[in-house]
Amino acid sequence: MQPNLSPPILLSVFPAGPGGGNPCPVVLDARGMDTEAMRGLAANYGHESGFVLPPEDPGTADFRFRFFVPEHEMEMCGHAALGAAWLLRLRGQALGAELRIETLSGPVRALFAADGAVEITQPPGRLQEVTETGDVLAALGLTEAGLRPGASVLNAATSRVKTLVPVVDLARLHALNPDQARVRAACEAIGSTGLYPWTGGADGVVHARQFPRSSGYPEDAATGIAAAALFYGLGAPEAGLLVRQGEAMGRPSEIRVRTDPDGLGCRLGGRVEVMS
Repeated sequence: MQPNLSPPILLSVFPAGPGGGNPCPVVLDARGMDTEAMRGLAANYGHESGFVLPPEDPGTADFRFRFFVPEHEMEMCGHAALGAAWLLRLRGQALGAELRIETLSGPVRALFAADGAVEITQPPGRLQEVTETGDVLAALGLTEAGLRPGASVLNAATSRVKTLVPVVDLARLHALNPDQARVRAACEAIGSTGLYPWTGGADGVVHARQFPRSSGYPEDAATGIAAAALFYGLGAPEAGLLVRQGEAMGRPSEIRVRTDPDGLGCRLGGRVEVMS
């Protein structure tokens, strides 16, 4: 393992209340780290972690981001990308209104508002109905009666595929206690990186939970790329989408998704805080 000369800064991304948000270590200068060191840091913290590097093509990007969970590297991580961009801005390393970022899933833009808000872009969503849902429902401990009437189970993605599972009500959503081995097997069988059960709430708010296929932990408190996938699964609502996640874990989180006014895809955003 190579030495890490830039200590990680622990952020909370998408918090919506005390103790909320998804914890995320970010290393602002990862040039002294190899792949083993990056994965080891993620394993040590037990969370998705972001690593900032110089771009491979300075003509098209300002930085390159890499993302790791305890078990492997990820092509894209919404909350780690948002947190790293926010931190670069906070530290004076991103001075313009836009930051161009290289990721393994393709180019991403970070947009900075005058009030300090940050959004990151994702490309248009892709949708495919999951017709054989037995293994997915069994992994979640659901039956057909636990699904929202008229809604389909979908594989959806803007970068990494998530399986959108429409649950009949909030009580049923919060009561889910998945079997992790079955979650992994079900995801592998349908080409998904995680199950994202969701249900409608009051005032247009959608509630969701995320059970990853093989990240090294059982549940995510806030999953930006899953919320972006859900935005398209719900037809890319003109008013945007507000997703509440992490409530069943005691880590209330809030993710906002809207159509990108300057591009073909969407933007996702939310609060970021430095954790003490």
